[in-house]
Amino acid sequence: MAGASVLTGITRLVERARLAFHIRLASSQLYGATFTGIASGSRKLALTYDDGPNDPYTLQLLEVLGRHDVHATFFLIGKFVEARPDIARSLVEAGHAVGNHTYSHPDLTEVSHLQLLSELGGGNCAIEDATGVSPKLFRPPFGRRNRRILSVVRKCGMTTVMWRAACYDWKAKSHDNIGRTLISLIHGGEVIQFHDGSHRSLGVDRSNCVEATDEILRHYRGLGYEFVTIPEMICNGAQPVTTEVAALT
Repeated sequence: MAGASVLTGITRLVERARLAFHIRLASSQLYGATFTGIASGSRKLALTYDDGPNDPYTLQLLEVLGRHDVHATFFLIGKFVEARPDIARSLVEAGHAVGNHTYSHPDLTEVSHLQLLSELGGGNCAIEDATGVSPKLFRPPFGRRNRRILSVVRKCGMTTVMWRAACYDWKAKSHDNIGRTLISLIHGGEVIQFHDGSHRSLGVDRSNCVEATDEILRHYRGLGYEFVTIPEMICNGAQPVTTEVAALT
């Protein structure tokens, strides 16, 4: 009996660890369908940027993207949009897509249902007030989500967007490190995650992100890749829902 009890306890611990792992695994579909890209081998790539708007680096990115005639997708934090609505408007006016990254960037797996609704609603309102655009895309802070969060996002009429290529630019020591990381991850069809800001405050240095973006664009456009926004990529062909997702949603 004691042996069986110990085995049961270990099994439960392993299962809890598995579920916790999938909360933060960007590619996981365990808790519900999210968008991470299209079929591997596609000649399309989607650049995405989290935690803005952030002066001056979001504006510098606008210049780089404009030089390459490329549109990207920016997941904006509501309180920073309220602080710099002019930058948010500039993104939309330049043809970039914008999405909701919550109002204040908490770990949504640790907040109440009312707080979850407030974070989603506050982010949406800030973006719509600044740009006139009602966000249809959502990215959870820290990439952490569960079934409850994804269900509420769907009920709000938004699509949750994760990624298949993360370059950890927020902690990279140089733009060269960012480029090397991405080149090892990109096979075509990926959503790529960058950070033009920080959830902690405005003004955080993201110069490495700006320089790496310029290099990635020159490299992959030279290889014949096309850079698109998330709405354009979704229209090009969304991922099939896995059996695991179908069983849970």
